[in-house]
Order: sequence, then C-alpha cells, then structure tokens
Amino acid sequence: MEISIYQRVKLQILEVLNLSKDAVHIHIGMCVFLVAVLIWKKERIEGLCLLPVFGIALLMEILDFWDDLNSFGYLRWSASIHDFLNTVRL
Repeated sequence: MEISIYQRVKLQILEVLNLSKDAVHIHIGMCVFLVAVLIWKKERIEGLCLLPVFGIALLMEILDFWDDLNSFGYLRWSASIHDFLNTVRL
C-alpha cells in the first residue's frame, strides 16, 4: 500500500531537519505556541495561547489515525498518545 501525502511530508521533514520524530513534535508545539503568543500579543502563558497547540496536536494525530487504519488496519493508541504529549509539552 502506498503511503499518504501527509506521511511523505513527515518523512521529508525528518530527513531535512535531521532530528528525531519526538524532537520534531516538541518543536512544532513550541513554534505554534510562539506564533499564538505573537499573534495575540500575550506577555505571559495563558490558556488561550495553548489552544492552537492542542488543536495542531489533535489534527496531526487524527491524520496519523487515518493512516494507521489504512496501513495497519488498527489504531496505534500508544504511539498517538506519545506524539500528542510531545507536541503539547511546553
């Protein structure tokens, strides 16, 4: 079975950045958080700035769930929870 465009993009990002998958998740979460802080001009951590981080993490895991179902025929809950927690780690 052919891998999805989303998975191909993920593999290309990992190859270009030369970082572990966990490190990329952490960096994505931090970048989304910093962009939210800049957009909303917050001077301290507020729940509002964390919402986009949770949204992006959830979106990435939904896409991974879809790929897991198509590739493996089942969901890899532990991997998704691990990735989600790495993304929202601030």
